[in-house]
Amino acid sequence: MVDLFDTGAAEPSRNRPLADRLRPKSLAEVIGQGQVLGPEAPLGAMLASDSLSSLVFWGPPGVGKTTIARLLADESDLHFVQISAIFTGVPELKKVFEAARIRRQNGQGTLLFVDEIHRFNKAQQDGFLPHMEDGTILLVGATTENPSFELNAALLSRAQVLVLERLNLVELEHLTQRAEQELGRTLPLTGSARDALQEMADGDGRALLNLVEQVAAWSCDAPLDSEALGKRLMRRATKYDKSGDEHYNLISALHKSVRGSDPDAALYWFARMLTGGEDPRYLARRITRMAVEDIGLADPQAQSVCLHAWETYERLGSPEGELALAQAVTYLALAPKSNAGYAGFKAAMRLAKQTGSTPPPKHILNAPTGLMKDQGYGAGYAYDHDAEDGFSGQNYFPDDVKRPVLYAPVERGFERELKKRLDYFARLRTQRQG
Repeated sequence: MVDLFDTGAAEPSRNRPLADRLRPKSLAEVIGQGQVLGPEAPLGAMLASDSLSSLVFWGPPGVGKTTIARLLADESDLHFVQISAIFTGVPELKKVFEAARIRRQNGQGTLLFVDEIHRFNKAQQDGFLPHMEDGTILLVGATTENPSFELNAALLSRAQVLVLERLNLVELEHLTQRAEQELGRTLPLTGSARDALQEMADGDGRALLNLVEQVAAWSCDAPLDSEALGKRLMRRATKYDKSGDEHYNLISALHKSVRGSDPDAALYWFARMLTGGEDPRYLARRITRMAVEDIGLADPQAQSVCLHAWETYERLGSPEGELALAQAVTYLALAPKSNAGYAGFKAAMRLAKQTGSTPPPKHILNAPTGLMKDQGYGAGYAYDHDAEDGFSGQNYFPDDVKRPVLYAPVERGFERELKKRLDYFARLRTQRQG
């Protein structure tokens, strides 16, 4: 039976793209991904024990997800079927499952590779479950998005998630050498230009091979240097999805660099987000949040710096206004750090939920009516301005709530001064209440 997605006759080798010609013929030829393919790694262990299970490959483009899935089918003697969630609907899926069922009756298993599996909706993802459970298919999904957010829990419970990583420069060099062997010639590049070419690929093996194919077609009297290469090739666009996993990874990196008082790293991640097309207003909002969460009252000026930078951006726009935001990022990274205010607020929220509707003590309640005065509202209230040092030391918590410590300033920045004040009032409170 001819499969719905079978391709026609093989294309002559000279007309095939270099990336297709260099597609590995065995798992041993795959460059990189030792963390999943090694003898002690998940796939190595599965193949050694002949116990391959359903999988989800999570990783960036061009790192071998499709290739590894195809080779797994070869090594497991399974029929390989490939579909894309972008182009496949429910009618096509039913045909795929029926073909796999017939194939299974004839003694042949099916490895169904689903590219961009996260694009299937919940109902479509649920449709795979019975066919996975009865052994009709062994599912291998591929996604560039975080499976924890994009795939159903039921599907994830039946498949092991394996993370594939972008290729490093050593692996890209290895791939370049393999391409040169296939082409039968060395690329006309100096050493620095060769490094620049690999950096342009940004960890994507398929993108590198496409670049190599372009360079190999050039007629050059002498090897090109980095500057000449840059004039002929455009750097590959940075991988960045403003609504995807990379967005959250980079803002996390920026926030933690600021918290870690590293202005160089903070500026780098800030620039990475801008070059990826991030909205500067989003960054302005997030760095203002950093000021109140991680710096707080250790430097009360930090929040104002962020708000002024935000206002400057709104007046100047891009790209001039982005400099003001960059300066705010630098200021935050070098400011004294304290999350005491943030921690105190969270502790107060927890206490408020625990104590429910416990009323305030009556002595701090107003008594605008006679009935309220008769109930003891306002009785015994000490007006602080009339007390010695302007401080009465009265209790302001509910009567049945033991006084907690919610705000604990640190010995850094302006909070050092606030801590002195807090300790001063604590001593007076003990004296007055005693």
